[in-house]
Amino acid sequence: MRDVAASKGLTEPGATPVGRSGAFAPALRAEWIKIRTLRPLVVTLLAVLLATVAFSALAGLDDSEGPDFDPLFSALFGVSFGQIAAITFGTQAMAAEYRDGALRLSLAAVPGRGRWFLAKTAAIGAPVLVVGLVTGVTGLLVGTSVLGDRADGLGPAEQARAVIGCALYLTLMALFAAGLAAVLRSGVATLSILIPFLLIVSFVVGGASGSVADLLPDKAGQMVLHRTQDGTLGPWTGLGVTALWTAAALGAGAWSVRRRDA
Repeated sequence: MRDVAASKGLTEPGATPVGRSGAFAPALRAEWIKIRTLRPLVVTLLAVLLATVAFSALAGLDDSEGPDFDPLFSALFGVSFGQIAAITFGTQAMAAEYRDGALRLSLAAVPGRGRWFLAKTAAIGAPVLVVGLVTGVTGLLVGTSVLGDRADGLGPAEQARAVIGCALYLTLMALFAAGLAAVLRSGVATLSILIPFLLIVSFVVGGASGSVADLLPDKAGQMVLHRTQDGTLGPWTGLGVTALWTAAALGAGAWSVRRRDA
């Protein structure tokens, strides 16, 4: 079994098995190797950046300015679409463990299920956080450039908050999807729930339901991207609500991994 695990990148040939060493770092390294060697996952991470920047630029081309015009959110409007790539990344990275007996091999190398799940989520969240920071900076630069003088009033503190918030928000949404995928054990089922939710429920139903929509995971988290807040949540409290949704999903996912058969 050690040879099989080593061939899958779960342990280094000749090294102490991850499960026996009890260390977290080898488990994290093994999960990171899995993610970076799966080309579709790398492409999906790139799509987070490309989708956000492209749709932010398109939003900036709309020169109509109503009373509710928010230059900060307009500059980062593409995050609404980039998050779809982020949740796809989180979903597919976790759901890959439930295909072809991969989870059994993973748990053979890391028998501590809680430690394995923590390593998996860290390996998912860390690259999204890095890509999210790059996305926030690039999206803001492109978005404000397209907006031109309509973005002149944005201060450094607002822009820094939006960039950091963008990275944290995308990371939380990817981990939220990963937790749900661990419960459902299916990437198709997870995306079949989340994508319609983000594109239909959040946009259509959420827009008509008043303050209730402020507590939805995406609406709450995106408050950090707005210059002004008209709802019940502020930028960081909104992100906190999204963090609670993510914690609940990851908690359910961890329970599923610990209690259900691999």
